[in-house]
Amino acid sequence: MIEEAPLFKGDRAKSYKFLFDLRNSNPELISSIEENYFYWDKIKYLKPKSYFKENSIPLNTKKLWKGIKLHRKYEDYNLGESKPINYKLNIHKYLNKKLHYLDFNFGAGLQKEQLLTDLDKQDYLNNALMEESIFSSMIEGATTTRVKAKDMLRKNKKPKNKSEQMILNNYKTIQFISEHQDEDISIEKLYDIHRLVTESTLEKEDVGVFRNNNDINVVNELTGEIVHTPPNFEELNDLMKSFCEFFNDNPKEDFIHPIVKGSTLHFLIGYIHPFVDGNGRAARAIFYWYLLKNGYWLTEYLSISRVIMKTKTQYEKAYLYTEIDDMDVTYFIHYQVKVLLRAFEELKTYVAKKKKEQSKLSKYLKLDGINERQAIILQKIEDDSNRFFTVKEIENTFGITNQTARTDIEELVEKGFLKKIAVNKKTFNYWKGEQFDAEFL
Repeated sequence: MIEEAPLFKGDRAKSYKFLFDLRNSNPELISSIEENYFYWDKIKYLKPKSYFKENSIPLNTKKLWKGIKLHRKYEDYNLGESKPINYKLNIHKYLNKKLHYLDFNFGAGLQKEQLLTDLDKQDYLNNALMEESIFSSMIEGATTTRVKAKDMLRKNKKPKNKSEQMILNNYKTIQFISEHQDEDISIEKLYDIHRLVTESTLEKEDVGVFRNNNDINVVNELTGEIVHTPPNFEELNDLMKSFCEFFNDNPKEDFIHPIVKGSTLHFLIGYIHPFVDGNGRAARAIFYWYLLKNGYWLTEYLSISRVIMKTKTQYEKAYLYTEIDDMDVTYFIHYQVKVLLRAFEELKTYVAKKKKEQSKLSKYLKLDGINERQAIILQKIEDDSNRFFTVKEIENTFGITNQTARTDIEELVEKGFLKKIAVNKKTFNYWKGEQFDAEFL
């Protein structure tokens, strides 16, 4: 459990002056605290030697925390009126700088066509969709490998267990959101999302409905300690109606930055915990939906949950910091912004890798009658000569029709680069053909 900060006692003016003097003598310390939005559990361990020169002000961490709290209280603004839950925000210059960077790179009027070819777009989109589905499930305890999960999704295989079912459910949920991204949300759509994320993984009476009891607590997996008790189930209808209104409206006179608001919506689902299970997956889906709805098209190409999975402890602490520190949701927003920035960096790395791979396709593209999709299939065969393809896998991988996938792969069979092996009367697998080695090796 996170340690509660010391209660504020003493002269406010003295605490504020202490912070002011510290800012002048050691600006790097205060900048670090503000930029990272540290809570007391971090501030209390700051060491004087790390930040202070000789003859500078001695570090009294309790005084420092009181000064920081006073400053944040002066800067923050309450957004509780007519919102699902009373909370406050502190959008300072460091956070605004990161939000501007995300605005510029995630949307800002830029079009996909300026950045990616049609093939690139579909390839990156399919990869991100699968990665998001897999890692959002893993955060909630799904146990499988990425290779097996992607193989299941690409080849449209039936899930073998609950973990694979969770991944398939998330995959369908993201597709649903992508199709409905311009629409407003409603209680019914919240139910739809919950049905999608929990299909065949939850008792039927708990699917697509709000919980009807208070037998739900958020528990620390290691210690078994209760870390959060959600609101009374009798309040859920009013809370979630207010949630939908908050999602749908962003008036000019009460404007909230979309990334800030999307992060807050994510937090609220986790805090309110409206469902018996699947709240985390629903919360991440809502965040994804809200960013797409507000023009952040690059969100579709990111694996946000992969970053969350890598920083799961920080994810959980962001919830706890908010609740323990007077519902200051800035902690959670800071975390979400970090996630988006890291996901964007990972996408850039992935794109660079794919561009490098693209150059390897040139020897296949030089052949008469070979399109880019077919070149990728041949490159995959070169990378792993023991793998096979199905028409369904080609259809899912490239986001094309079944007939186009069938045409692509049958043309490679005609050229001898692939061979067709019957699985049954209707289904075939496609393996490396004899002409492949003759032509390329």
